[in-house]
Amino acid sequence: MEDYIIRGTAADDQVRFFAAYTKEVVETARENHNTSPVATAALGRLLTAGAMMGSMCKNDKDVITLQIQCSGPIGGLTVTSDSKANVKGYVNNPEVMLPPSKEGKLDVGGALDLGVLTVIKDIGMKEPYSGQTHLVSGEIAEDLTYYFATSEQIPTSVALGVLMNKENTVRHAGGFIIQLMPFATEEVIAGLEEKIKNFKPVTAHLDEGKTPEDMIQELLGDFGVKFHDKIPTIFHCNCSKERVEKAVISVGKEEIQSMIDDGEEIEVNCHFCNSHYKYSVEDLKGMLKKAVR
Repeated sequence: MEDYIIRGTAADDQVRFFAAYTKEVVETARENHNTSPVATAALGRLLTAGAMMGSMCKNDKDVITLQIQCSGPIGGLTVTSDSKANVKGYVNNPEVMLPPSKEGKLDVGGALDLGVLTVIKDIGMKEPYSGQTHLVSGEIAEDLTYYFATSEQIPTSVALGVLMNKENTVRHAGGFIIQLMPFATEEVIAGLEEKIKNFKPVTAHLDEGKTPEDMIQELLGDFGVKFHDKIPTIFHCNCSKERVEKAVISVGKEEIQSMIDDGEEIEVNCHFCNSHYKYSVEDLKGMLKKAVR
């Protein structure tokens, strides 16, 4: 199954939904960053959510960033997505290892522990919109559910899952975001709450071969589902040697001159995709001429 996101509505537009399959997105991130199983699960959940939340954006140039700062051994996570669900991300400590949780699962909550979730939306305004909430469990789906309820005042159910193979590659990944519109009736709200309460984990459905459409039908089929569109999602980093060069130039003449004086080439790594860019002393001299301060 290729990675994609479906978007649509149910119950005469009283509910809107986003559901995703993201195995390749998460596996690409795992390969790029050589993440441990628990780091793969944490980053994979946030990447899946980020892709779906990116697809909520209305304009082509809109960008959404999800950032978690936490006290746990993973150190923090950052994910960025555009409106076309091109998503990228990294964890501060990709090698974190923890014993399984009491339920025998990857202990994502233990890896994050206490912390703060920040959602930054760059939607073409003078300043990006930023909302922030405390982590309620560190399991990411619950934290995003809480964020939508408190920061955006949208009753929302978020479910995310990453299932690993024994050799630590990604077997399945995906999730959904279901939101109630302000005019949703009590009947629809109660019915949806009951459906979600009895819904098996996302990973269990994916491991049975269920698609995002299947999951939405199980949850919302009784209310009448309308699938609006299906869009691809990929792990994509827009870094390049030219973009990184601009970042180096921005540090200023004094810093660049210091690098030149060292007489050795420099290597700059991209946090998001772990690409390496090397610049010779001659390259640095060219940058020095372009620096403005």
